[in-house]
Amino acid sequence: MLRRLLSALGVYKIYHKWLRYQIKHGKKPEHIGVILDGNRRWASLHELAPWEGHRRGAEKVREFLRWCLDLGIKTITLYVFSTENFQRPRKEVEEIMRLAEEYLRQVIEDESIHKHRVRIKALGRINLLPESLRRMIKEVEERTKDYDGFYLNIAIAYGGRAEIVDAARKIAKEVAEGRLRLEEVDEEVFEKYLYTSHLPQQDPDLIIRTSGESRLSGFLLWQSAYSELCFMDVYWPEFREIDLERAIRTFQRRKRRFGR
Repeated sequence: MLRRLLSALGVYKIYHKWLRYQIKHGKKPEHIGVILDGNRRWASLHELAPWEGHRRGAEKVREFLRWCLDLGIKTITLYVFSTENFQRPRKEVEEIMRLAEEYLRQVIEDESIHKHRVRIKALGRINLLPESLRRMIKEVEERTKDYDGFYLNIAIAYGGRAEIVDAARKIAKEVAEGRLRLEEVDEEVFEKYLYTSHLPQQDPDLIIRTSGESRLSGFLLWQSAYSELCFMDVYWPEFREIDLERAIRTFQRRKRRFGR
């Protein structure tokens, strides 16, 4: 109610302009990771089925990407669905998978994706997903594989521990087959086997989590070692452009020493 009142009074519009002015000349994050949390709680608050919250969350993603393109954020990684989320009720999982396929179909038809040369890639154990969704992911990745203007990563059937295990397995296989020597394996080599190896910058500068929870829940465990974290007390479907700008302003005010 308060948000609607402030919006009607034009306060948010003024605040938005003020925030843009504040962050305009500061260093912006090159890579932002987002844990899209709170869809189900938003739906419950509005007495809707859980998947209606996920649908509203998918709509918010489209808005969010436009804001990031406008700000020139090079890389976005969205935590959409974890390996643990498969334990949710079957109906909810099926609806999420259907929404993901529908969203990807819309994305590939979006002119701005091709205009801005956005490369799209799914991160996770894609083999766990329904066949129709896997086909759609393959089509989207194939259509955008040569783009290098921006990068959109969708972490689906994703787990940070699973990613590290999968990388270790690939390395062990290459060592066993003689294509890689054990003494060659260091942090730089290890990163080449992560899901994010295609990115010009694998490590997020900033990770945003919505819904008020203060944990990473397995998101980019390797890559987030020196990421700035911003936990926001707003459900993802209600996330606003000024929330993104506030997070960037917070990032700009922090002193990043990377252990030095």
